[in-house]
Amino acid sequence: MSIALKIEQEQFIQKKLKSGKYSSADEVIFEAFRLLEERDKHYEQWLQDTRQKVADGLAQLDRGEGLDGESVIARLKEQVRM
Repeated sequence: MSIALKIEQEQFIQKKLKSGKYSSADEVIFEAFRLLEERDKHYEQWLQDTRQKVADGLAQLDRGEGLDGESVIARLKEQVRM
């Protein structure tokens, strides 16, 4: 596989190499991919958690445990005043 980098990306890699933290461009790129993978995992977990929270909230509403909008707004305004 061949990848063409933009000049800004090449400059970024060179900056990282000059910092002394990395000894090769491959190390910089490997770290970038590792961080991207980590970010994707966090996003997937956040998405799964959010979907579960929505499902829980909808189940609460189905059981009649919801609050009307005016009550929620009043609570939020009260919290902002604190």
